Amino acid sequence: MRTTDAASPINPANRDVEPLGTNIVDTDSARSVGSTRHEQSPHTDRSISPDVRGTADTKRVSHLDGADQRRGGRWGSKLASASVPWLLPLLFLALWQWAASSAIVSAQLLPTPMEVLSTLWELTLNGILAYHIGVSLQRALIGFLIGGGIGFLFGVLSGRYLAFYRLFDTSIQMLRNIPHLALVPLVIIWLGIDEGAKIFLVSLGVMFPIYVNTYHGIRSVDPGVVEMAKVYGLRSGSLFRHIILPGALPSIFVGLRYALGVMWLTLIVAETIATDAGVGYLALNAREFMQTDIIILSIMLYAAFGKAADVIAKLLERKLLRWNAEQRT
Repeated sequence: MRTTDAASPINPANRDVEPLGTNIVDTDSARSVGSTRHEQSPHTDRSISPDVRGTADTKRVSHLDGADQRRGGRWGSKLASASVPWLLPLLFLALWQWAASSAIVSAQLLPTPMEVLSTLWELTLNGILAYHIGVSLQRALIGFLIGGGIGFLFGVLSGRYLAFYRLFDTSIQMLRNIPHLALVPLVIIWLGIDEGAKIFLVSLGVMFPIYVNTYHGIRSVDPGVVEMAKVYGLRSGSLFRHIILPGALPSIFVGLRYALGVMWLTLIVAETIATDAGVGYLALNAREFMQTDIIILSIMLYAAFGKAADVIAKLLERKLLRWNAEQRT
């Protein structure tokens, strides 16, 4: 039987017993302490030192200023990046203005940019420019849709079916290597000088770049991805729509942008073939009267059309190819 040692720490006899009076708290003292704590409540402004509050406000303002500076820096960087491509055109305009105004070149041969701008304003107000631009855009759009549609269809069929490729590709490549503008005399004999001749030339020029790049894009799709899609049950139309076409789109857009440039080049030549409307007609008619301001304006309009078409193609490419890593850079 265990015995408890008298000196054991757990022996009640060895515990220090506090005097009874020490546990009694004076009521008045408690009330005074409570009132003091109430006065020092954190909800009152007196509980925070003015120096502490000033430091916190300074840090908060500094943080906001830093955020504004970073935001302003980002906008400044974007603005600088957007303005860089226009440095060379602006430099060209400055040199043009200097050469024309300093009489290095005759004013009849090279009008100043301000004179060309004045001509643009005059032709816009009387409605002549809008009419001719509308005619040119209509020819370009119809020719692009016809030629681009044929090129895309033949490119898909050649890329998907070996028999179709063997039957048509050699003939298409032979035609592609013939400068389509060399066919202008023959086209005039065949189709006359009506709208059909101009649209045919535009369609022919647009068809080949889209055909080549569509075929290349179809053939570049990873065969392993195609086989995996077939394992998951995709067949025919679904396979083409969800796997093959998205994989070929980067190459197709390369052909699209190249074809847009060929389209405007062909249109310039086509509109000089005995026509009575269009931007090319403006330049051709102005040549007879030595109106160099209208000729230069026509050239600048073609350049603006080409740039606008390329911008639209880029926006469409970014929208449809958001999954492509190259479009996120």
